[in-house]
Amino acid sequence: METALGQQPAPFPFPARYSFPPFFSIQPNDATRGVQFKEWSSIIQSWCRHHRIYKLNLVEAIESQLFRNTTIKKQLSLNDARAVLEWMSKPEEERGGGRRAELVDTNSKTAAWIWWVWWRRPEEWAEIIGDWIDRTGQKNVVLTFYELLEGEATVSQEWHGMDPEVMMKSLNVLVKQGKAQIFGNEGQEGIKFF
Repeated sequence: METALGQQPAPFPFPARYSFPPFFSIQPNDATRGVQFKEWSSIIQSWCRHHRIYKLNLVEAIESQLFRNTTIKKQLSLNDARAVLEWMSKPEEERGGGRRAELVDTNSKTAAWIWWVWWRRPEEWAEIIGDWIDRTGQKNVVLTFYELLEGEATVSQEWHGMDPEVMMKSLNVLVKQGKAQIFGNEGQEGIKFF
């Protein structure tokens, strides 16, 4: 599988629990299932981060190494994978997944199968971007959307090459906080940071 940047990453280091056959069967006991879902959440987030995947299509991913361990011949079912992502979408205070997943689109027929996986939530990306702006003296400077995503100055930053929708969601957090202003037409946006 290629990353979002089209590069072949090093193999993903699955944790030991990934080789435990019962891990691929949703547990009936609520407490055990909660621990299991938390572990699946951690693996999904780490795997997506490793491969720089922001949007996960479950129909495609269910056949990938993420949900299928060929060594032990076990696979999480499509409905069970969806149940894990639904759990990941709940707030932490509801004994959920800490809002680490979100449906991409709730209106289409495929909506139930395409999810944002927030290995960093937009609020977390906004903080990282804001810190970079401060460190590099970019306050009161106008940067283009392209410069932030693909520019030479951001090559060493974790967000370089990220999904444009995730970047826009993150920048909108900074706008709501009064730390940035976005102007211009779609595809030609400029961002001024305060």
